[in-house]
Amino acid sequence: MKTKPVLSIAALTLVTFLFVAFVAPPPVTKFKADVKSSTLLWIGKKVTGEHKGTIGITSGELIAEGKTIKSGSFEIDVNSLTVTDLTDKSYNEKLVTHLKSDDFFGVTKYPKANFAIISVTPNSGDQYLVKGDLTIKGKTNPIEFPATITFSDKQVTAKAKIVVNRAKYDIRYGSKSFFDNLGDKVIYDDFDLDLNLVATL
Repeated sequence: MKTKPVLSIAALTLVTFLFVAFVAPPPVTKFKADVKSSTLLWIGKKVTGEHKGTIGITSGELIAEGKTIKSGSFEIDVNSLTVTDLTDKSYNEKLVTHLKSDDFFGVTKYPKANFAIISVTPNSGDQYLVKGDLTIKGKTNPIEFPATITFSDKQVTAKAKIVVNRAKYDIRYGSKSFFDNLGDKVIYDDFDLDLNLVATL
C-alpha cells in the first residue's frame, strides 16, 4: 500500500516524458517571395515638396516554424527605381538618373540592396515588431519597424511602413547631416518605404 504513491509519481513522470519526447515541433516552412505580387513604394521629402516612386524586389524568402517567422532575407533591385509623381517625361528621366547616380544610390557600383531579418516579435493579433539589418551602398545598419503579418495555408503577407535614414548609408546630397547653409535646397534624411510583401510555398 505504501508503494502506490511512488508508482503513481513514476507513472506520471513516464507519461510526461513520452508526451514531450513524441510531440512534434511545428514544421519548418520556407516561403518564397512572389516578386510580381509584392510592391515596395518610396517617398522622399524635401523643404519644397516630395517625390515618390517604386523599387523592385528581385528575390527573397521567409523561414517559419508554424506561424512564427524565424528568419528571412530579401534582395532589392535599386536599379529598377522609378518616379511615379512626375508626368513630364524629360523631368522624370532627369530625376531618375540623378537618384541612380553617385549623389544618391550609386547603382552602377551598388545595384542591389539587402534586408536580413534578425527577429520577429509578436505584439498582439497580427501585429509584430521586425528587427533586421539593411544594406544600402555597401553599408549595413540595424533597423526595426512594426509590421502586419498574416498567414494562410500556402501564403504569408507582410505590410509595413519603414523609415530609413539615408545619412547612415552615406547618401549625402542635400543632407543637413553633411552640409550647412542649404536653405530651401534641403532634402530630408529620412525617406519612407511602404512594403507589401507576398510570399508563397
